[in-house]
This record gives sequence, structure tokens and C-alpha cells, in this order.
Amino acid sequence: MTNPFPGIPLVESPLFPMQRSAMGLTAEEERIATDLHEKGYAVFDFYDPEIDARIERIKASLSPRYAGIDFADPRSDKTAGERRIQDAWTFDEDVRAIAANQVVLDLLSKLYGRPAFPFQTLNFPVGTQQEAHTDMVHFSSLPERFMCGVWLAMEDIGPDAGPLFYLPGSHRWPPLTNATIGRRGAGSTLASAQAPFAQGWRALREAYGATEEPFLARKGQALIWAANLLHGGSHQINPTLTRWSQVTHYYFDECIYYTPAFSDEALGRLDLRNLCSISDGAPRPNRYLGEAVKKPERKKPSFSAKLATRIRRFARGLT
Repeated sequence: MTNPFPGIPLVESPLFPMQRSAMGLTAEEERIATDLHEKGYAVFDFYDPEIDARIERIKASLSPRYAGIDFADPRSDKTAGERRIQDAWTFDEDVRAIAANQVVLDLLSKLYGRPAFPFQTLNFPVGTQQEAHTDMVHFSSLPERFMCGVWLAMEDIGPDAGPLFYLPGSHRWPPLTNATIGRRGAGSTLASAQAPFAQGWRALREAYGATEEPFLARKGQALIWAANLLHGGSHQINPTLTRWSQVTHYYFDECIYYTPAFSDEALGRLDLRNLCSISDGAPRPNRYLGEAVKKPERKKPSFSAKLATRIRRFARGLT
């Protein structure tokens, strides 16, 4: 059928049940697509014949970079040091290979209806113990929801290791924006981009009566989550355990890419991202319906404007 909503990812569309048969999916891809549509996440086996070797090389390569963690001592507190390394793909070929896995790229492109590209990696030796949040305050797009995360378990993960958790179906809840919670984002500074939204997410959880489900993954399993799915890291009961994992964040072609926490969409003030694809290193410019969108250059204030500012400050006793 002709898709009347090309600005909505196929798996997030209300028309997905009717479009599914025309998407050219295998039986396994259809299962993944249906789970993602209905629950906001889908589990699959990460296909890479070298995955075990890659994981061991990544552990050996990154372990010295996590300050404060003694991996050699099985009794040491693994939660006491650095918890993540961002964009290790820039220096570690195995991290880059996992992020740019062609099977995953092809799958995501089918599911969303646009070519996918990886733009960020996060590597963790332990759990985040992070409160439930959605990625949409960090990474969003216009049209909306053309973003997802893929989380890969790099070892078997039990309930004592602070497993990833998610709230099934929460991807269908209203996405929180600065307008929703009544704050200005453009030009603001935050120690945590998601902190202003935490109260709203808690209120939604209470309103919907949602409960957390842990992902007790085995090594080599991966999970795709939708942009608005609430997820986080469970409390780590046993701090001596590791919980090695890699997260890759993906966008899709022909979108505007920006950070909502520092934007005011209604005023056209978007904190645009200048991205390149991890797969090929090529830029992925911000585009809207075929038109390039550039980040506005900040104009330097004129002498008269500076003088007027100083006069106002003087008048207020601020000089």
C-alpha cells in the first residue's frame, strides 16, 4: 500500500499492522518489528561471526581507561570508578565494527523506512543504575522518532549485576518536551540533560501504572529500543560484578537532528547536531523534506549593543 505517513517510522505508525506484509520482512524480522511496534523494544541475537573475539578485545582495550576500577581483583567494587566511555569507535575498530554492523543497519532501515546510520557509541563495564528516562530529550529528530538505540550484552547478565530495565509500552506515552514541563531550553545549561524531566516521567509511570522489566541478557543478545521508551539501569546488588555492554545510537537519513533539552521548538531555536556516520565517516547533514538546514551563526554584538547592555547593567547596579 502507499504510505500516507512517510514522516512516521514504519514500526511506530498506526498503520503498521496493514503495512507489515508489504515491508519484505523475514519471519524473524517480522517478530522483531511487531515487538518494537507493540512493546517499544525487541530482543535479537547479534549476528557477527567474530563477536566473541571482538568482545574480548574490547574488554582488554578499554579496561585500563576506566579510572578507579580494579578488574584484576574479583572482590573489588566495580561500581566505584568510571562507568562509561563515549565514542570509543573513534579509536577502537571493534567498537566501530559493532556499531556499523551491516545486518543491524539493514534491519533498522527496513523497520523505519529510511536508511539508518550510527552516530554515537557508549561502552559500559558496569550498570548505570540510572533512573528511567527516554532518549528523546537527548536525541530527537524532525520528523519525530527517527532515532533508536541498540544495546549489546557483552557477557551473561544476572539480576545482581544491575541489568538494563525498560517499561513495555511506554514508547506510546506522550513524549516530554520543554514546552510540556514549562521550561526554556535554548541557551540553558544543565549538569544533567534529563534531570528537568524526571518528575514528569515519574508522574507518567504512576498514571499508567507501569512496572519495570529487567533484561537478563545472555552474551551476544541485543535489544533495540524506540526513541520514547522509558528505560534505565537497575540497582546493582553485587558491586563486585561487571556488566559489560555497548550501546549504539542510530539516526535515519533526511531528518533534522537536535537535542531537545537545549531547544525551544516553538520558537525555532533548535540545538542542532552536526553528525557524521560511524559507518563511512561521511557527514549526515540536517535536512527537512529535501532542504538543507544549517545551524544559525551567532552574530557578534555591535558596539552600540554592548554599550546599551553596559548602561542597563549600570542602571541595575550590576557593574
